[in-house]
Amino acid sequence: MNAPNQTPAASQLEDNRSGLSRRSFLKTASFAGATSLAVLGGLATAAHAELQDPDTMKAEKENLKKDDRAILVAAEIAEALAVTTYSNIINTSKFFKALPTDDQGYLAGALQEEMSHYLLEQSVTDQFTPYTQFFYPNNMFTDAQTTLNTLVTLEDAFIAAYLVGVRNFTTRNLRVTAARIMGIESDHRTLARVLGPDVTKKFGGPIETITGVLGVAESVDPPNNNGYERTLCWTSIDQAVNALLPFVDFNSAKAAGFDTLQSFPFEPFNPTLPSTLGAFVSFSGC
Repeated sequence: MNAPNQTPAASQLEDNRSGLSRRSFLKTASFAGATSLAVLGGLATAAHAELQDPDTMKAEKENLKKDDRAILVAAEIAEALAVTTYSNIINTSKFFKALPTDDQGYLAGALQEEMSHYLLEQSVTDQFTPYTQFFYPNNMFTDAQTTLNTLVTLEDAFIAAYLVGVRNFTTRNLRVTAARIMGIESDHRTLARVLGPDVTKKFGGPIETITGVLGVAESVDPPNNNGYERTLCWTSIDQAVNALLPFVDFNSAKAAGFDTLQSFPFEPFNPTLPSTLGAFVSFSGC
């Protein structure tokens, strides 16, 4: 099937009839156009300039192991997907402007944080995300229930993926950094669940249950319903890669019932964190 208005990225993904291997998922960089790479390169340079831990940064880059790089590149893809998700919720979803202003502020803050995560990871790998176009379920940005289900599903996956980093990174600094980012993804999951009851009746609210990555409708009361973060029993980055395939691969998206008539571009920007007290500072956190 040739999707109308299909992007070059989607076309190339469709040609891969056997699906994506872990290697091609992590290493294929042909989907980012020259313009996108130029923008990303400029942002990466800015990120380097703002890091306050140049010596440790240099050490992490010089001693980066193959498996560390695989986790970080997978994390870059996840963060690019997160940025694309939040930006489209803010800019295109109909229910966003009907939310209370504090809910709108959460989404705006999350967007800045996810972009910051991406740039930090890219500054370590010196490698851009190999995927800059993403697919979503049908009605992703028009139906509030679908939006929140997908958002929580992604945050569930991001939490588990960063816990793989905590488990498998080879250096203490990378493990600490993975834990710090995972904590923010956990904030995002809880706050996404806060949004449910605030969705207005016009847009199908109030939403009282949200279905995350486990496929179980969970009550939004209380929104912070985890005593401990869910690992999803993931012990390898391959498992996180498999969970993200429908969002990046045409055939996987089609098999999952996603909307393959359009893909959404990753549009990077220079982020401003909501508070300087929560800035990166260093890999050790001090």
